[in-house]
Amino acid sequence: MAQRRIDADTGTMRDVLARMLDGLSRGPVALARIISTSGPTPRGVGAAMVVTADGEVIGSISGGCVESALVHTCTAVLDDGEAVVEHFGIADADGIEIGLTCGGTLDVLVERVDALRRPAVQQLVGHLAADRRVAWATTLAAAPEWHFVTSPTSPPWRRLDRDVADLLASGRSGIIGVDDCDEPPGEPFEGSRPRTFVHTFAAPPRLILVGANDFVRATCGVGRALGYRVTVVDARPVFATRARFPDADEIVVDWPHRYLESEIRSGAVDATTAVCVMTHDPKFDVPTLRVALAGTDVGFVGALGSRRTVTDRNSRLVESGVTAAQLARLRSPLGLDLGGHTPAEVAVSIAAQLIAERHDASTRALHTTSGPLHR
Repeated sequence: MAQRRIDADTGTMRDVLARMLDGLSRGPVALARIISTSGPTPRGVGAAMVVTADGEVIGSISGGCVESALVHTCTAVLDDGEAVVEHFGIADADGIEIGLTCGGTLDVLVERVDALRRPAVQQLVGHLAADRRVAWATTLAAAPEWHFVTSPTSPPWRRLDRDVADLLASGRSGIIGVDDCDEPPGEPFEGSRPRTFVHTFAAPPRLILVGANDFVRATCGVGRALGYRVTVVDARPVFATRARFPDADEIVVDWPHRYLESEIRSGAVDATTAVCVMTHDPKFDVPTLRVALAGTDVGFVGALGSRRTVTDRNSRLVESGVTAAQLARLRSPLGLDLGGHTPAEVAVSIAAQLIAERHDASTRALHTTSGPLHR
């Protein structure tokens, strides 16, 4: 193989893919991607590196900790064509063993990509150029199979379509399936659930929390844990502060209805967006809910409140021009009946409703149901 040249980190998988296409014009390439991590690591799941047939190294997995070992693995994969998963842990204290100095661990899938894959790579690059949400599923086998999902209605694939669609909806990447897919002899290909890495290219779903109180603060943390990009919006600067909402991704001081109108106009809200109005103040609640319910792009609209508050607010919404069809979209009182009262308990009940509605789930206790746990 020719002398290797290691380029500076291109920063994103999008850049790596574009340059990988160029490398494929000169022969097969080895693609290495982080598929899982534990503890502190230099780069996260989805970081990628490519070694071309003529020895060019594109991208970065760890910023230098394990690249030399991975280049050797890539060379072997280019030679024999069999994909492998490499595990890297903490570096040897004497500096002899290849590993991570930061104390974390990571698993890297290395696979050979040849001219037969070129149309698939071009398809993926096209999706990204058009800013489409796409999940790239790769089976963790010696001869990996690829599958692209761009919407929850994509054709079923290996009984993993629901899992892939869930990761796509949440904007997360990760491993699904099982090591032993237990496929009976003679059963069709689609019956198995092999371990599969799902590499998602999508912004995380948004959770817009209207209000600046203890319930919003508790919901921020739960929302982030579920993978949402959390925005807190309130017109009162004395309450809407970073110190009070450290878990929020962004804090906006503005009238909530005005902010929401602007986000809808700019296309920053879509069917994965949830708007939860938690102010308990009609001058904020009613205008914001009117905008949210009129915006058909908003996926979930909910509002906290007692039964009396809900009845009064619904009357105000109808008086302000909200139609019966629009009002039917409103989830209020917000949350599931878990019996909780504290801000943390209310936050869990809201999160549970968001999860249940996304999966169209029954919300029943699992021990009272039958059939597969993961449908």
